[in-house]
Amino acid sequence: MTVQSPPSKRRRGRPRGRELAPLALSGLRALLGDERADPTLRRRDRLIEHLHALQDAHGHLAMAELRALASYMGLPMAAIFETATFYAHFDVVHDDQAPPPALTVRVCDSLSCRLAGAEALHARLAAGADPAEVRVLRAPCMGRCDTAPVAAVRHHHVRYATAEGVEAVVDTGHVHPEAILWQRLADYRAAGGYRLLAACREGSVTVEALSEELERAGLRGLGGAGFPTFRKWQAVRAEPGPRYAVINADEGEPGTFKDRFYLEREPHRCLEGALVGAWSVEARALYIYLRDEYPGLHRVLAEAIAELEAAGLAEPGYIVLRRGAGAYICGEESALIESLEGKPGKPRHRPPFVAQRGLFDRPTLVNNVETAYWIPLIHEQGADRFAGQGRHGRKGLRSFSVSGRVARPGVHLAPAGITLNELIEEHCGGMAEGHRLLGYLPGGASGGILPAGKADIPLDFDTLQEHGCFIGSAAVIVLSDQDDLREVATSLLAFFADESCGQCTPCRVGTEKMLTLLEREHWDVAMLERLSRVMADASICGLGQAAPNPVLSLLRDFRGELEARQLIARG
Repeated sequence: MTVQSPPSKRRRGRPRGRELAPLALSGLRALLGDERADPTLRRRDRLIEHLHALQDAHGHLAMAELRALASYMGLPMAAIFETATFYAHFDVVHDDQAPPPALTVRVCDSLSCRLAGAEALHARLAAGADPAEVRVLRAPCMGRCDTAPVAAVRHHHVRYATAEGVEAVVDTGHVHPEAILWQRLADYRAAGGYRLLAACREGSVTVEALSEELERAGLRGLGGAGFPTFRKWQAVRAEPGPRYAVINADEGEPGTFKDRFYLEREPHRCLEGALVGAWSVEARALYIYLRDEYPGLHRVLAEAIAELEAAGLAEPGYIVLRRGAGAYICGEESALIESLEGKPGKPRHRPPFVAQRGLFDRPTLVNNVETAYWIPLIHEQGADRFAGQGRHGRKGLRSFSVSGRVARPGVHLAPAGITLNELIEEHCGGMAEGHRLLGYLPGGASGGILPAGKADIPLDFDTLQEHGCFIGSAAVIVLSDQDDLREVATSLLAFFADESCGQCTPCRVGTEKMLTLLEREHWDVAMLERLSRVMADASICGLGQAAPNPVLSLLRDFRGELEARQLIARG
């Protein structure tokens, strides 16, 4: 009797999924480098930089290139695709889709630009553009609110933009890199720069002494949260090493542009403060996360870092410059950490906090650009001098990003605790001609709205909470009697709905639902208030928690205006 062996199973000749095009992989190696010779190119935290390189080279991200990138990095295609599609500045093109036009024009849609006519600008450009050649998109705040309205042709910003001016740039193709005059290393050192860093490294200034100095000065985190700087240093130092340091230069809050202001003029002062912070926690490396809307600053920082390395003030590779890709949520520190690791920028559940488990799961010090900027100055000029410049019982100085209906918008350095009325009259040249103060946003889109009757409240941390607002990054947007409060509220909520990362239901669904309610002819006050409570109580991060603030502010302080407009019933 003959026993037959069972038939052998047929094996697949290739893995599941689309076949990898050899030409795509070889093209990728020509662009990014050969990962077989340099394994660091395969690290997950390099993913977003690789995506930027592909986007810059081709103007979009083809699926064939993403499949090649998955093979190149040894990552699942799902991880590549999830990250690429999360960020607004990456254009993923499916196999059955045509690539976007070669030229993209973005029109800033933030509140400051809308007040300056961005809506009409977008409509005019969209109507006049050939869709096959140019696409015209709305974009969130570009950090140039003092020169509103703003448009971007590729990565070139057109300030005080008009349709004619933007069309001229499109037609001529004359897109030049932004010229930024910044203080070079030699000039900064001649003025005493990097003395503090040298003293720290030599041991003549100790961490304890410098922390005490910053405590006396009252220096706090100036990105929005206002956490005392010395305490943040202590919290990270208390955790076992290795540790990392990160500078958050992703100022995406509408109305905020102070970090750009300081980096454009004095990048080395910011870098010295950043290096001192890294020294204070014995950081293994210092990462700088710069928003993608600042391409000129990327060039400046890359050159400044090269100067430091050439002068022996920083080990080659110790300072790592990374750029975001168009996601407001990455201003939140744990979302920023996720993005630095090459992932979608979704906030983490806390605890643990990033001071305990941050970048690469290690204790991480995250400081704002302006916070770092002040560290060398406070040491040089003295903590008491800095603290003594406050007003109305407050300490220190604040950099106010002022935009909207004032005669002279811009970054204005003023005493902490100054009132809006004082800020407008002493620093902004008064209200814009023909405008009367109606209200103001003291802390950008998420900081709430205060009426003109509350323009004498000291502007600082801890002074606005009782009025349902906060100062955040000190982005002040001034509204006048010619502005429509309904349009203001819907503009702000549309921004939050677009920028929600989608991770948690209260924020993802809540922002869309609130926007729908605001677009109705009459506002359902009870529903808006209930929805606000749910969002504030249940959202994972500050975006969902603060998104209702503008609406709650209007219901609280502008009730008469809303009743007159018949948006709400008379109480």
